[in-house]
Amino acid sequence: VRFHVSLLWGLTLWGVARRAGGLLPVPDSWPTAGSGNVLYNWWVIPPERLKFDQVVHAYGFGLTTIACWQSLRHAFANRGVAVTPTVGLITLCVAGAMGFGATNEVIEFAATRLIPDTNVGGYENTGWDLVANAVGATTAGGLLLGFSTRHAAG
Repeated sequence: VRFHVSLLWGLTLWGVARRAGGLLPVPDSWPTAGSGNVLYNWWVIPPERLKFDQVVHAYGFGLTTIACWQSLRHAFANRGVAVTPTVGLITLCVAGAMGFGATNEVIEFAATRLIPDTNVGGYENTGWDLVANAVGATTAGGLLLGFSTRHAAG
């Protein structure tokens, strides 16, 4: 697909954040939710407003929207068609990223059935993860459209 190097670095940072979230302990004095004082459970904005896990979900599935766009653009280019972001194409990319996010939640659910003490969270956590995925994917879609419009005008 020839992803842009900045996307590859962004995806690398996402992977590091995901690993760190489940492994790095936070001080007992930091507000956390769930079981275990790990980075994932840290309330970045307390009380119960925004968790580190939600930030990571929004960031990652925003990047996934961009990856979907770069993949789609590359597929068109392979057929000799140059495309720019349109509401329809970006909506498809946002939907694709949200589908990847839903797949992530299915995998997390399977982990809770197969492995004891996964610290994945329950139904409410899954719901907030999906909301964070939607926020990240939609924000990235808007940015793709906005930058495309700005470049077309300038």
